[in-house]
Amino acid sequence: MSKLISCQLHDYIEIACMYHYRIRLTLKNREVIEGRALDTCVDADKREYLLLDDGEKRQVELNKLAGMEVLSANPAFKKVDF
Repeated sequence: MSKLISCQLHDYIEIACMYHYRIRLTLKNREVIEGRALDTCVDADKREYLLLDDGEKRQVELNKLAGMEVLSANPAFKKVDF
């Protein structure tokens, strides 16, 4: 089972999904991904994912996130470091 992110950080993910914010994710390996936050899900191994639409739908494992920046106008928050 993988390590879960804190509830506080998970709340930011949920807010981004609720408002379908356009976001820029920075992963721990320094990869940068941009897209629209859609939802979260958990696989059979209990790994948590953010569903992101970046032209096609993809899953980004939450414990691989280093940061998230909201690109949409007037967001509830602007940037979060994981």
